[in-house]
Amino acid sequence: MRCFEYSAKKIFKTEGIPVPESYVAKNPEEAKDAAAKLGKPVALKSQVLVGGRGKAGGIKFADTPEEAEKVAKELLGTEIKGEKVSKLLIEEKINIQSEFYISVIMDRSAKKPVIMASTEGGMEIEEVAKKSPEKIVKYHINPLNEFLPYQAREIARKMGIPNDLISKMGAFILKLFNVFDKCDATIAEINPLVLTPEGLIAADAKFGVDDDALWRHNEFADLEEAKKDEFAYVTLDGDIAVIGNGAGLTLTGMDMINLYGGKPATFLDIGGGASQESIARAINLVLSEPNVKVIFLNVLGGITRADDVANGVITVLKSADHKVPIVIRLTGTNEKEGQRILRDAGIPFEISMEEAAEKAVEICRSLS
Repeated sequence: MRCFEYSAKKIFKTEGIPVPESYVAKNPEEAKDAAAKLGKPVALKSQVLVGGRGKAGGIKFADTPEEAEKVAKELLGTEIKGEKVSKLLIEEKINIQSEFYISVIMDRSAKKPVIMASTEGGMEIEEVAKKSPEKIVKYHINPLNEFLPYQAREIARKMGIPNDLISKMGAFILKLFNVFDKCDATIAEINPLVLTPEGLIAADAKFGVDDDALWRHNEFADLEEAKKDEFAYVTLDGDIAVIGNGAGLTLTGMDMINLYGGKPATFLDIGGGASQESIARAINLVLSEPNVKVIFLNVLGGITRADDVANGVITVLKSADHKVPIVIRLTGTNEKEGQRILRDAGIPFEISMEEAAEKAVEICRSLS
């Protein structure tokens, strides 16, 4: 289950993590009323479950309630990476002095949670990992032992922040891990965590809960805004993202990548009957993985239509900030139309899964 920002902040707030004062608006009139209640300049933040909304124009500012109403009219109904904006978070505009990044995620390779922290907040952490990996502190947590305050302060020290912030940052890290652990989360992220004259505040929030643990958490039953994960998705330690329509086909694609000497970075099953929009969301999802160098899209269309796949690919390639080579194997229902769409857009494709997998590995090697 992935939560929208406003739901994630609600969860964080109940655990003692400071967040800005805010209201949710579903129409321009509610946005105007929210800005009037706040009584100060506001940020209007599109509520979508994809990253990069700031760069896509999904976050704007307003100084007055009337301006907030006008901006809300511009944002509501737009699409960001295939997701329609139906709600806005109207939030007080923050006086930012510094920005930081902290997160807790499951490291499947290490089979334990890992805390990541950096002074490079506000940026895409994938870019920081590529250009300045030394600026990201990684600290694995033994799930059999209690995570203690001194360990959180040690992470803060390793970040290289001023001494007078270490205790406060440590307290923030401890609270974020506790909410991650308590809620059976798959990710708890704050980017940016900002320093203001009033102290540290979670300016953004990303939160996801393991679907298999939801039966233990009745407190999430009222979060109608939250969504279960759309895809069967597993991250791995390779560099070639594998997407397929069906678990068996996806696993076979991974086997092909291994056969030709490559290493899969993801297992992502889009399932049967995937739409153009879900194809786009799947590709954007693997694009968010920092170690992905190549995408291998393996589609044998039955219920899933090849033309929908082609249009989904084109949608992503037009809007993606992070450019990654994509190798497509496309056959099945409406294959001629799908292949024509790709051909007209100048996007190469293969019919043979073996040839496509081999090509993906070759491209990945050339980028190493």
